[in-house]
Amino acid sequence: MPVRCPNCRTENTPDRTLCIRCALLLDPGPPPGARPPWWRRILRRRRRRSPVAGTRPKRRLWRRPGLALPIVLVLVACGVWFALPHVPGWLGLARDETGTPEAVPPTRFRSSSRAPGHPAGAAFDGFNNRYWAPAEAGPETGVGEYLECDFEQPVRVLKLVVFSGTSTKLDEFLTQARPARITVQLTSADGDRVSKVIRIKDQPGQQSFDVRGSEVVRARLTADSTYGAGPGRRMAVAEVEFFGRRS
Repeated sequence: MPVRCPNCRTENTPDRTLCIRCALLLDPGPPPGARPPWWRRILRRRRRRSPVAGTRPKRRLWRRPGLALPIVLVLVACGVWFALPHVPGWLGLARDETGTPEAVPPTRFRSSSRAPGHPAGAAFDGFNNRYWAPAEAGPETGVGEYLECDFEQPVRVLKLVVFSGTSTKLDEFLTQARPARITVQLTSADGDRVSKVIRIKDQPGQQSFDVRGSEVVRARLTADSTYGAGPGRRMAVAEVEFFGRRS
């Protein structure tokens, strides 16, 4: 079908590109599209231009960053800002997990009651040849009785060591009653309290427990139940030691 030139109205064969009379381009192609809005131009990735035949493509030393990079930088900055208050706590936790706790002995001690010659301080003196015992003896001896101590400066408690009974020697250990379950309550400098129940094995020697508290200024150990209670027998605690870090 012949193609009519829009300029001179001359008919041309379908295989021609230019008009035979006026040389006008017969098929100019589709009109150029409208320019997209600015937000589409930002999000759209530009096509890389193909290198001209016979030339080596140039390496681009710097590429203009897209929208993703500023968003990532803003998110990272916000994360760092909100994480800063928690960094000291994270560092302290890492140090607690990797370092060796040190002994943090209390400076003042007291108890709910005491038997003659067995004061509360005997449980915190660092020796196992003395022990604390409450005043009452009998089938329910020791239940509800407590030891309490204060720290001169706030400490971070990580571990508690208990020597139950009167001695580390088995024959002496069995002469008096022993605590079976103890509630440990730690009080911080701002008045917050954390409690943990520990179960004591009925055996002589050292027993260690993970008991944790921050800024601790006071600790109380209350006996909830006992072993070997009976007429004329008092509950005995040979030694209590705290380990952690000084604030």
